[in-house]
Amino acid sequence: MRLVLLGPPGAGKGTQAQLLSDALNIPHISTGDLFRANISQGTELGKQAQEYMDAGKLVPTEVTANMVRARLEEADAANGFLLDGFPRTIEQADLLEEMLKEKDLKLDAVINYQVSEDVVVERMLSRGRNDDNESTIRTRLQVYREETAPLIDYYQGRILNIDAEGSVEDISEATLCALDK
Repeated sequence: MRLVLLGPPGAGKGTQAQLLSDALNIPHISTGDLFRANISQGTELGKQAQEYMDAGKLVPTEVTANMVRARLEEADAANGFLLDGFPRTIEQADLLEEMLKEKDLKLDAVINYQVSEDVVVERMLSRGRNDDNESTIRTRLQVYREETAPLIDYYQGRILNIDAEGSVEDISEATLCALDK
């Protein structure tokens, strides 16, 4: 299966991605992990990403998309993948569609984890990370609403909405049921 995970920060995408990856035997491809791997391996894309990150800037779509493209060409992604953190914008979604079309592939589903902002704030504050205070969390949610939420309309017809306010197990079960797995 070829899947994309959507949902606001704190929706539990990373946790669910790992469970789904194991259940479906497909790689969990997270842009954060891709950045770290490319940077630690000193790849050309990693060097480019590092320059932007060191300057406190967002890594351009082109660099991120090229990392994703390279990762999707690895053998373990031949039978499917689970993308987490890409696409984040309509521009990135268009690029992903192009990448897949080149290989005569398409996404099987887009899983949208739905969770209220108050639950997100509560979850993220309980993680106790230094950069997680209510103000920064609400700013991240605002960015999500502006940039990533439009993907829900973009992927209309392929969206599987999952209530992400229950237990990890319940959410995982609901996701697998929605995928008929």
